[in-house]
Amino acid sequence: MSLPRLYLKPGREKSLLRRHPWIYSGAVQEVTGSPAPGDTIQVFAKDKHLANAAWSPQSQLCGRVWSFDPEEKIDESFFRNRIMKAANLRSALGLDAPDGGCRLIYSESDQLPGIIVDRYANCAAVQFLSTGAEKYRELIGKLLLELDGIDTVFDRSDASIRKKEGLPARCGFLCGAPLPEKLVITEDGLKYNVDLQYGQKTGFYFDLREARRTLRRFAQNRRVLNLFSYTGAFGCVALGAGAKSVINVDSSAPALKMAEKNLALNGFSSNFENRQGDGFTVLRELAAAGEKFDLVILDPPKLIDSPKALMRGCRGYQDLARLGFKLLNPGGVMFNFSCSGLMDSDLFQKITAAAALDAGVDAKITGKFTQAPDHPVLLSVPETFYLKGLCSMM
Repeated sequence: MSLPRLYLKPGREKSLLRRHPWIYSGAVQEVTGSPAPGDTIQVFAKDKHLANAAWSPQSQLCGRVWSFDPEEKIDESFFRNRIMKAANLRSALGLDAPDGGCRLIYSESDQLPGIIVDRYANCAAVQFLSTGAEKYRELIGKLLLELDGIDTVFDRSDASIRKKEGLPARCGFLCGAPLPEKLVITEDGLKYNVDLQYGQKTGFYFDLREARRTLRRFAQNRRVLNLFSYTGAFGCVALGAGAKSVINVDSSAPALKMAEKNLALNGFSSNFENRQGDGFTVLRELAAAGEKFDLVILDPPKLIDSPKALMRGCRGYQDLARLGFKLLNPGGVMFNFSCSGLMDSDLFQKITAAAALDAGVDAKITGKFTQAPDHPVLLSVPETFYLKGLCSMM
């Protein structure tokens, strides 16, 4: 039986010829065969079959390519092979420790658009972010259980992007063994509690792994301010590396409660404070009080979620960096990050430079951060690169 077909407007096939997997509704000339949401469709430019994609009629991004091989069937074997390829990459990166965690599948970068899987020891937390991914939800859960060490699959498909696909939010058990009452992972000798059900995203930020490792080199004997601290991973690393003291700041009381548990889990009982409050507000209060720190970490949530928000987001990042610089002692260090994919690396550096000028300090970039290697960037999809960070020293 032939699949439904999507015909592109003349000249709109160029991105697909460069193996970029997204098809926007404005590029579509005609769709034949009445595909249902999530169905696989054949993508044509005139009479040339270019790819097979998932159909999402309610989204502006109406097609996501599963395969650029027109002969490849989108079936159980296809998903098993792609999942195994992703798992083998993490194994090659040395990120498959049975008590550890990593991003196991990173959507387009692993050629599984709309699917994100984070592994936490023997549990997998899955996000299905598109109608194509949603259609294969049960199958993908079953295939994840075939991986060595995965016993439980939990569905965290509660991201707001699902609304653009016409999909409701979902959060709950998917398949396998029951979710353990307590889930703990180990990263570089430190232990972290993870809440798969209520934590942000899927519960932990693996993309900052390399930044946490770098922090170890700078934290000894320093007074540390950790803004937007979430569950306190940077704080634990700093104390483990000999920091004099740490203040974790986050607006979420549950996150700070988990941070307290993580600090206790690693044997830290003093020299820290967990403070609830808005990061921008707390920074201003500390600056007004004349507080000074030796190391400031600024890891805010995404401030730019659309092109329209770019200028407002840039002002936010600059304001944070300006206040961060003002709070530093001479010889101090600042880590600042942007997880906004629409933020350009060069622009982020210029914003940080402007912040240093506004703060009246001279600072030097001594390191740059990007997302950890379990969040690989597919060369044909530059949008898979999103995390930018700077280490600046005064």
